[in-house]
Amino acid sequence: MDKVGEAPQTRASQPGRGMHGNHDILVGKGKVSDTLLLRLANRHGLVAGATGTGKTVTLQVLAEGFSRAGVPVFAADVKGDLSGVAAAGKANDALVTRAKGLGLEYEPDRFPVMFWDIFGEQGHPVRATISEMGPLLLSRLMDLNDVQEGVMNIAFKVADEQGLLLLDLKDLRAMLVFLAEHADELTTQYGNVSKATIGTIQRQLLVLENQGGENFFSEPALALSDFMRTDRDGRGYINILAADKLMQTPRLYATFLLWLLSELFEELPEVGDLEKPKLVFFFDEAHLLFTDTPKALMEKIEQVVRLIRSKGVGIYFVTQNPLDVPDRVLAQLGNRVQHALRAFTPRDQKAVKAAADTFRPNPELDTARVIMELGKGEALVSLLEGNGTPSIVDRAMICPPAARMGPVTADERRAVIAASPCAGKYEKLLDAQSAYEVLQGRAQAAAAPAPAQQPAAPASGGGLFGGIGEALGTLFGTSRPRGQRLSTTQVVTREVTRSVVNRVAGQVAADVGKSLLGKKMGGTVGRAIVRGTLGGVLRR
Repeated sequence: MDKVGEAPQTRASQPGRGMHGNHDILVGKGKVSDTLLLRLANRHGLVAGATGTGKTVTLQVLAEGFSRAGVPVFAADVKGDLSGVAAAGKANDALVTRAKGLGLEYEPDRFPVMFWDIFGEQGHPVRATISEMGPLLLSRLMDLNDVQEGVMNIAFKVADEQGLLLLDLKDLRAMLVFLAEHADELTTQYGNVSKATIGTIQRQLLVLENQGGENFFSEPALALSDFMRTDRDGRGYINILAADKLMQTPRLYATFLLWLLSELFEELPEVGDLEKPKLVFFFDEAHLLFTDTPKALMEKIEQVVRLIRSKGVGIYFVTQNPLDVPDRVLAQLGNRVQHALRAFTPRDQKAVKAAADTFRPNPELDTARVIMELGKGEALVSLLEGNGTPSIVDRAMICPPAARMGPVTADERRAVIAASPCAGKYEKLLDAQSAYEVLQGRAQAAAAPAPAQQPAAPASGGGLFGGIGEALGTLFGTSRPRGQRLSTTQVVTREVTRSVVNRVAGQVAADVGKSLLGKKMGGTVGRAIVRGTLGGVLRR
């Protein structure tokens, strides 16, 4: 017997299907064995069906098959059930019976897993910078209108021109404050920048922060190469994003996954069609991506889905209703697994008819009727054949997973995280020099007082004699500039000098007067002449 999850060996001999034998993925079996060809797995796919009809099991079967083939997988675990791929399954009667009914031998297995979590609680933290997210996705995340989105684009433009790094939310908040302070000059250059608009964006930033955005927008940022690993046995790692808490903020969930797709599209090189994909991306609760999506963003989504195939990435949307996916995106999804739908309302009936019409008809099946009759674990399957055309729709029983169906325990999760190749890489938060720090430094420098003017050093040296020399120059108008204040030392020295000069000059004049006019009269007249002559100078 063939093992669970592997394509039956007999399929390799059938032209157009399963040409790579057990390297391809056996999804289920009905009239024929429904095998997903790895070389066509990058043509994207859809797994749809009502709640409780087996979508998660199908997703797990596909993830296990890709991992066996050495293809890394990324999937969001909305309910927590998918984490069980990290633990071996149990060969209970139901699984063994289903496997035998499909001509398979059930063998429990486990797979290499890395757990991730935006909040850092149930896996390695996942972070991105504000710059990486970009103004378009940020505007969608904060539900901004066209005017507010325009101001957001101006903020990114000015930050780029001034070399300011936008890494976390406080950087973006500081940049918006800078825009408000320079609104008048920026308006003439870039268009209207009003403080009221900036205030609205600031309030939306606060909402985003309360929803956990502060954990996500920071460093170290995620390296996409960590998603694209294989273990020592050549099996692809299954990267599981804990999304049970994240789903409480569905806009953050959808924007994060769209950012991840966009980053893959931007970073990966063109490789064309490979023998197997470089990465397979499962987008669970896909309707959240397309709900209330602006036209510009929808065009970006369509572009990514259409062109990322040539980067070696396959995208598989998982949703309840095929109508959740726009027609232009739905047309790109070549591999399809449709579980049961219920037609209780006119919209449900329309969905059933739309789902039936997307399949290649099978003359032996009334597809619309069968969709409503499918039991748990059953599905309508149409996969791309060797020439790239969809196979005729087949009613099939989906293969049982080899790993555990259901969540791992908290202890098992911790053990997997501790043994991960990324353990310790993202756990420590970094706060680099960025826009917030630079703008704060500028503001502090502008508010600091100007340094006080220092007095000029004495030209004739320091000490008492230096002061006396300066004072003499000051007395006779040769040293001090007009209007300059004297220091305390200079004032004291000036007064001492005045006294000395007055006394010495008086004595000299008296001696001269005595020699000319006599002893008594000459001393008196001489002193009077000196005082009258030097009085104006001494008073300066």
